Amino acid sequence: MGQNKIGNFRWTICAMLFFATTINYLDRQVLSLTWKDFIAPEFHWTNNDYGNITALFSIFYAVSMLFAGRFVDKLDTKKGFLWAIGVWSIGACLHAFCGIGTSAILTGKWLVGFEGAKESIAMVDNTAMVITVSVTLFIFARLILAFGEAGNFPAAIKATAEYFPKKDRALSTSIFNAGATVGALAAPITIPFIAKAWGWEMSFIIIGALGFIWMGFWTLIYRKPEVHPRVNAAELAYIQQDIVYDSTIVEVLPFDKERKVTFKECFRYKQTWAFAFGKFMTDGVWWFFLFWTPAYLSSVYGMDSTQSALPLFVLYMITLLSIIGGWLPSYFVDKKGMDPYASRMKAMLIFAFFPLLALLAQPLGQITYWIPVIIIGIAGAAHQAWSANIFSTVGDMFPKKAIATITGIGGMAGGIGSFFINKSSGVLFDYAGQTQMIFMGFKGEEAGYFIIFSICAVSYLIGWVVMNSLVPKYKPITDL
Repeated sequence: MGQNKIGNFRWTICAMLFFATTINYLDRQVLSLTWKDFIAPEFHWTNNDYGNITALFSIFYAVSMLFAGRFVDKLDTKKGFLWAIGVWSIGACLHAFCGIGTSAILTGKWLVGFEGAKESIAMVDNTAMVITVSVTLFIFARLILAFGEAGNFPAAIKATAEYFPKKDRALSTSIFNAGATVGALAAPITIPFIAKAWGWEMSFIIIGALGFIWMGFWTLIYRKPEVHPRVNAAELAYIQQDIVYDSTIVEVLPFDKERKVTFKECFRYKQTWAFAFGKFMTDGVWWFFLFWTPAYLSSVYGMDSTQSALPLFVLYMITLLSIIGGWLPSYFVDKKGMDPYASRMKAMLIFAFFPLLALLAQPLGQITYWIPVIIIGIAGAAHQAWSANIFSTVGDMFPKKAIATITGIGGMAGGIGSFFINKSSGVLFDYAGQTQMIFMGFKGEEAGYFIIFSICAVSYLIGWVVMNSLVPKYKPITDL
């Protein structure tokens, strides 16, 4: 009798993906929450220095995403995910030792500890060398972090395709993708206080160690649904319903016997270009909000990292509304009879209008800082809802054997977009602050933020229009 009742183990896998994504974003956020108050005074960084680090992280991530998808497809989901989170956790912890490395290179003193490194660096007269060496070491740590973190979404999207039928993938993706929001939510109420109590170095080490704990659980829990003892026959039939009822789905061979797809083959399809362009236009917006909002509250409203903890917490609480991103396409499929791709595109168009509120963030921010905080939160929720659906379009259109590769291509495009926005932001904010530039009634760094907010506001509509032009109707790929 129990075999006739559909089990729920697939949601345990979804929960594991959620926690991995949470850790992913916690690790990513440590630098943005510590650089202004703790790291910059020690190493004499400017906005441009920080912008260079975040921009290069984005480009490292972009290139790594291209190969991470192939890597996950080659190793398969379980091993690929273990390698990814292991590498990025090592990279996260490496940041903590950049101070010691800077001290060693400039003074020849290695065994000095974190506090000893600070004292040694403070005695170095050549500020330019301190900046150059410290930035270089942080860039190296970001390279390792980016290389590992690039594997998270290809592996998670692949696991989702293995454990969920098409009609549930947007919902499951929106749930695990909410881990990005929860990670960003937990970061401001933990990281600055860890840094204040035990030093910025320990914030990298403590948060980085969470990934190693996750690896232990993943090793014990994950197997393919068709061989997992906790997936009963009814749940397996539910998971594989597309294979049974959709004649366009042809990937019924075991994974290790499937022919691997090439990049050249993937780029033949408009579907690949549509996904990549959508990611290019919008990923940078989320990363800008993620990396620069703490600096924005500091520069414009004079808040330190602990004072900004509550506004940032509220901001990311608002982004949890992104869970609607998974529900809305399901509503269009079940109630309106739309195909999955059409339902996702309709939902994405709706979500693309919400970031337009960012045009009002600076003008209304003169009333109270809570207005831009709320607006950025709404824009972040819209991004995460958009993101859950654009990821799911890959599973709608491509066979499972190509999903991680296509996801990697899109991630590379998103990383390139993020490089441009982070690099230009650092340069613009320093220039605006130094020259007290005036734009649309705003002066100094506020003028710079207004320009970037305006770019963020229209990015989603541009992305949607191009995607819809390339792939106006549902066209699954059946010849890969």
